Amino acid sequence: MAKTLKITARNASFQQWQALLTNRNKRQRLREFLVQGVRPISLALEHGWEIRALLYPDRQTLSRWCRDLLDQVSTTRVALAPELMRELGGKEEESPELLAVVAQPDDSLDRIPVGPKMLVVVFDRPKTPGNVGTLIRSADAFGASGVIITGHAADPYDPKAVRASTGSLFALPVVRVASHREVLDWITAVRAAGLPRVQIIGTDEHGEVDVAEHDLTCPTLLLVGNETHGLSSGWQEASDRMVRIPIVGAASSLNAAAAGTVVLYEAARQRARQG
Repeated sequence: MAKTLKITARNASFQQWQALLTNRNKRQRLREFLVQGVRPISLALEHGWEIRALLYPDRQTLSRWCRDLLDQVSTTRVALAPELMRELGGKEEESPELLAVVAQPDDSLDRIPVGPKMLVVVFDRPKTPGNVGTLIRSADAFGASGVIITGHAADPYDPKAVRASTGSLFALPVVRVASHREVLDWITAVRAAGLPRVQIIGTDEHGEVDVAEHDLTCPTLLLVGNETHGLSSGWQEASDRMVRIPIVGAASSLNAAAAGTVVLYEAARQRARQG
């Protein structure tokens, strides 16, 4: 039987969960984060993520979905005073019905599947959690194998990133690495293991060819740069080719997540035509 706790004051456990909302170092040290919403929590369970606790408002009527989840998932259940639940929800106008404390998986590149159809997105030093979550969502939607976040970057486990991913964070591997060198070493090993045609494609508004004119059907590492400065010099040097997205109008460039989405769509389009 899963144990049930009741918390009515801002005790140590509550303060720890509260810190997960804003304190990246605490999330990293504890290797856990908070998740709310029917779809994200359901996808976390569907894809086998470790649920360390389920929090719900005490003395309130719960939906059938919430009751079933509390009955079925073998983990610690916590009945929180409604005002405390509201604080953890992060929104003044409404209180979440359920929050899940979810364990972070290891940041291992071995989690990303490799093969003839691999399409891996690298987001280099992204600044905003919303862009991270949006690109993860697009990568999931267009059949990518995984997402790698390199360098000093926004946290994919930040609540804003988790919300922006609408649950896609749980559906494909997302791995953080310190620098491009670790990824290049991994690609070297992948090539040596039987995928010599893995290409590294960078994106830049001054790229040498329009993205639609480049073949994206072979195994591909797709690079998306920082929102302000683009790709690092290390990634630019490592790229086999730089592609551009043709744009018109007054816009000087696209948002990083939007640009990544466009290129992912083009890759999916080409691969669908190839069959």
